[in-house]
Amino acid sequence: MQLKEVCMDPNSNANYSFMYCPSLPAAILFSVLFGLTTLVHVVQAIRHRKAFCWVLIMAGAWETAGLVLRVFNVVATTSLAFGLPSQLLILLAPLWVNAFLYMLMARFVHFYMPEKKIAGVSARRLSLIFVLLDITAFLMQATGGSMISGSDPSSALLGIHIYMGGIGLQEIFVLGFTGLVIRFHVVMKRLTDSGRAAAFWKWPLYLTYMSLSLITIRIIYRLVEFSSGLDSPITEHEAFFYVLDALPMLSVIVAWNAVHPGRVLVGPDSEFPKKIKMSRAQKKAAREAKKQAQSRDLEFGFGKQAESATQLMPAAQPLGWSGESV
Repeated sequence: MQLKEVCMDPNSNANYSFMYCPSLPAAILFSVLFGLTTLVHVVQAIRHRKAFCWVLIMAGAWETAGLVLRVFNVVATTSLAFGLPSQLLILLAPLWVNAFLYMLMARFVHFYMPEKKIAGVSARRLSLIFVLLDITAFLMQATGGSMISGSDPSSALLGIHIYMGGIGLQEIFVLGFTGLVIRFHVVMKRLTDSGRAAAFWKWPLYLTYMSLSLITIRIIYRLVEFSSGLDSPITEHEAFFYVLDALPMLSVIVAWNAVHPGRVLVGPDSEFPKKIKMSRAQKKAAREAKKQAQSRDLEFGFGKQAESATQLMPAAQPLGWSGESV
């Protein structure tokens, strides 16, 4: 297969993947850039021992894979083997960035907040709640995105509506999360002003604001793109995709290379405490010990109850001849 652009009239072939003449150099450039920043994140995650950064690595990997497939799709524009997987990976990759921000903020709360909670929600529960919400949006967008490229127009239109619902839900979660980020910012500023916290949290927090803003720009672009159904004028210009989708996501991932969480989250409280897993033998021994303890408590409990009952009985009073107490 030769790497050469194929440009044709979209109406001439039902399997043609684009509504414009796609740019091969742009697809190659962005696939290389996403690949490089992803490799750097792999090295940084290993170096700083931040296992939770795998979600950001997944975002970069999906973007890279999606754009590499786009390169082949530009060459073979009528091949659904490249077009559909490429579209799905690019549509869903930003949700990994969302998950990263949720998990990162939860660790900031655990690391910086004295009570290790924000707005009454513990750090660990905060991460769990928003990741589950992110999975919900992911499933909706995956379902809708897989239907958009179908040959049946009615099915494709339904897929657009489902995808728009999923991406709209994603933005609602982003706005709710932004409120918690602002709350964290207010509390941390108060702690920093009083000298009870260092100011190392500021740059990662500013970068979180930037990431959420770029994600919102990308969501608005996708909502506008699909709001006109299958005949949106935005889909006729490739520049919109690179400027309002690929570039914002690349900027977010590269920015976290520059301000990596591992440079800030350092120390024993930088990660959630690990739960100790017991082996089967240890679990069995623990159950036996619990049963023995319950048996002892039961045995001594009856003895104590009997002793208590004896102590509570009124003392016998000597009776006079008349039968009355003396």
